[in-house]
Amino acid sequence: MKAKLKELTSRSNGWGNDRRKESLRQYIIGWVNYFKLADMQSLLLRVDEWYRRRIRMVIWKQWKRIRTKLRNLIKLGVKKSKAWEWANTRKGHWPIANSFILATTITLDRLRQAGYVFLSDYYQKVRIKT
Repeated sequence: MKAKLKELTSRSNGWGNDRRKESLRQYIIGWVNYFKLADMQSLLLRVDEWYRRRIRMVIWKQWKRIRTKLRNLIKLGVKKSKAWEWANTRKGHWPIANSFILATTITLDRLRQAGYVFLSDYYQKVRIKT
């Protein structure tokens, strides 16, 4: 499952956000519907944390330029000095995706508003309680 999510959230596949969201939505809905009889809430919560980090990594990669990163971080509510510090960092995409700055600005609620579907959310919706 994680290998497929990694493939769908690859930052080098050239997909636009709409196609990526749709592919992820289809895969997650299909996977959860297939395994909905299993009790896997804790597994899905752990995978969701990793999946959110992958999405944040893709978003950070899409911003590309320092100026774009700075502008977008300021729009998300980061102070200008901190935004400059993080926009100008030399750290890679994966470490930045787990940083305090992105974790508090690109939140779960913002990702839901953007149209991303999460495993644990959909599992809660379709889960068959015995």
